[in-house]
Amino acid sequence: MKLNMIDRLVGAVSPKAGARRAAWRSQYEAYRGNYDAGDTGRLQSQWNSMNQSAEMTDRYDRDRVRARARDLERNSDVMGSVLRAFRRNVIGSGLQVRATTGEKEMDNTLEKMWARWCKGINCDVTGQQSFPQIVRMCIQRKITDGGVLILKRYTSQGVLPFQLQVIEVDELDVTQLQPKRQGNKVVGGIEYNRWNRPEGYWIRQYSIDGYTQMTPVYVEAKDVIFYFTKKRPSQIREMSDLSQTLVRIKDMNEFMTAVTIKEKIAACLAVFIKRTNPSGNSIGRGPSKGSAVSYEGKRVVPGMIMEMNLGDEAQMLNPAGQGTDATAFIKTQQRMISSANGLSYEATSRDMSETNYASARQSMVEDDLTYEEEKELLVESFLDEVYETFVISCWLAGVITPTDFWENKEKYMSHEWVVKPKPWIDPYKEANANGVALKTGQKTFQQISAENGRDWRKVIDEMAEAQEYAMKKGIDLMAMIQGTEIQVEKEENEDETAADQGTSHEEKPSGRK
Repeated sequence: MKLNMIDRLVGAVSPKAGARRAAWRSQYEAYRGNYDAGDTGRLQSQWNSMNQSAEMTDRYDRDRVRARARDLERNSDVMGSVLRAFRRNVIGSGLQVRATTGEKEMDNTLEKMWARWCKGINCDVTGQQSFPQIVRMCIQRKITDGGVLILKRYTSQGVLPFQLQVIEVDELDVTQLQPKRQGNKVVGGIEYNRWNRPEGYWIRQYSIDGYTQMTPVYVEAKDVIFYFTKKRPSQIREMSDLSQTLVRIKDMNEFMTAVTIKEKIAACLAVFIKRTNPSGNSIGRGPSKGSAVSYEGKRVVPGMIMEMNLGDEAQMLNPAGQGTDATAFIKTQQRMISSANGLSYEATSRDMSETNYASARQSMVEDDLTYEEEKELLVESFLDEVYETFVISCWLAGVITPTDFWENKEKYMSHEWVVKPKPWIDPYKEANANGVALKTGQKTFQQISAENGRDWRKVIDEMAEAQEYAMKKGIDLMAMIQGTEIQVEKEENEDETAADQGTSHEEKPSGRK
């Protein structure tokens, strides 16, 4: 054991105290643990933490974190960039449902009715938002607030007796403690059974003035969709998905505000008058030369000529700015904020100046994994539930009339979700890669059609229809396609030859763009 200066001084003054000190130190070093993260010494003395259930951990900070996240949502452009990335990409440019009951006529009927029901006047109790708009709003609320509640309402306002009501988690009545069913418990406005499975939700009610509270309403769990991310087994309510990055976003905003103010000051031209004689008069008994000049209210304007007092000196003020240093700092902060949310720097900053095709494609692949995770939760906990209730409403309304509906409801509720594809970074490279994958068996025609947001059966039908029509007009589409393939192969060979010679195909004047 190595003794420091204090140990040696204590041992010199009092050998007994020095020995006791050395014994305690050796005892501590022997039992301090095997993990640096578990060290309680001087360097980690302020790291105080304790193990609690997820609800106990989140309960006292949930409302404050949500309020701060909403504040940044309103006022922070960085926060907006993260939220926009999720809104743009989780469902892309829209959602399409494909009924797969196995009966073509019924599939067409359900898909047409779904397109009609998705209009705001039919799916929203307020009649203001279409279904894709509701979904995007729910995604933003889930990322910001941690969760959102979607209530299934059965009304006569739309084309079907089924509509959606979206409410915020603030509407849960956390003051409610008395369960409706014996043996249950109410925590955070939600009633749970012995297995912590929700059985009902207590929703606050307000009068039309928005202030007078009324008796809360109990809504059965079967009519409520609670869309949130569960990160721990003991978690029963939401926590903002951005809780890890809120402080960094706030600090970044304050830094940018400070730099902006400093740059504004640096952009201004300021003049200070340095006076040798504070009074402005000549020194000694002689009279001053002329009357003293006052600088109060004077401004620096183009072409000005101003006489100064004897001994006065004009000095320019030009403070140095920090715009250059701020750029690197802001980029670093943006990267950390993006990566903490599973996104790339380019996805949130929209800055593509440091990327090429390969890096942009890799970033897109990694970002898509994050969006797919959110999409999986969205589909399983929200979209599937809505569609299945929609199909039941169609049967109740007589839109579809199978006599064995309840016996084979899984068949009639069978469906797939199709997200409209994103535009390609390089359409030629992507299409060529799909062609190679199709030829080598790495992908099927069905997979490629699904990735493009198309039904492969409809694609084949459209191809056959186009070919039949072209033949009637005397045009051979197959010959045109084969000619295109020959041209593509020729250009690929030119690319390989150019690469062997040390030049790229794009550098040639006649190269393909």
